[in-house]
Amino acid sequence: VLADDNFSTIVAAIEEGRSIYNNMQAFICFLISCNIGEIAAILFAAVCGFPEPLSAMHLLWVNLVTDGPPATALGFNPPSPDVMTQKPRPSDEPIMTNWMLFRYLVTGLYVGFATVGSFVGHYLSQGVTLHQLSSWGKCNQVWNPPDGVTCESLFQGVGRELPQTLSLTVLVLMELLKALSAVSVNSSIFTVGPNQNPWLVAGVALPFALHLAVVYSAELGFPGLAKSFGLVPLSLHDWEIALKWAAPILIVEEILKFFGRRKR
Repeated sequence: VLADDNFSTIVAAIEEGRSIYNNMQAFICFLISCNIGEIAAILFAAVCGFPEPLSAMHLLWVNLVTDGPPATALGFNPPSPDVMTQKPRPSDEPIMTNWMLFRYLVTGLYVGFATVGSFVGHYLSQGVTLHQLSSWGKCNQVWNPPDGVTCESLFQGVGRELPQTLSLTVLVLMELLKALSAVSVNSSIFTVGPNQNPWLVAGVALPFALHLAVVYSAELGFPGLAKSFGLVPLSLHDWEIALKWAAPILIVEEILKFFGRRKR
C-alpha cells in the first residue's frame, strides 16, 4: 500500500489482512477445542469413576503428532469467498470473542463425550453395566463379571488396551476431521472444502498414517512399538464404531458455522 498508491492494492491488502485474522482464529479454535476435548475426556471418566480412557502416553502422542501438523497447515487456508463482503470488525474486538469461546466449549465437550463414550460402549458390549464400570476396582468384591469373563480379562492387558485404542482412535479421527472442517471459520465445508488447502490435506494425512503405523506396528514387524503405547490392532468392526462416534463432529461444526454466519 505504501509503495503503490492504488485502490486495488488497498483492497488486496485488506483481503490479506482479513484472511490472516481468520486463519489465526481457525488455528486457535482448532487447538483450544482439541485441548478442551482431551481435558473433558479425562474429567468425565474421573467424575464417573471409569477407568482412564487415555494414558499419559496417548495424550502426549495426540498433542505432538495429531495436533501439530494440521494446526500449522491451517495458516495456509485460502480466503473465504465472502471475506470482502463482511462488515468491518470493531477495532476493540478481541480475537477470542464470546461466540468463539462458546464454539470451543461445544466442540470440545463433544470430543470429550465421544472419546469416553466409545470407551464405555466397548464395556457395555461386554455385558458390564455403567454401575459396575464406575466401580471397576471392586470387581470380584462388590460385583462379579459376566459368565466366561474375568476381571483381569476386562481391565488388564488386551482387555484394557482394546478400549483405550478405540478411544484414542476416535479422538484422533475427530481432531483430524475438525481440522478439515476448519479450512474456513464460518463457511461450510461444502462451500470451502479442504482440497483448497493442499497443506492441510497433507497435514491430516501424515498424522493419520503415523497413527495407523503405530496401531498396526505388530503386523509391520515392530510389535514393541504398539506395546510401548499400550495399543492393539483394531478390527473392521472397531473402525465402524470409531467412525460412528467421530463423524458427528462434522455435523456439530456445520451447525456452529451456520449460526456463525447468521451472527455476522
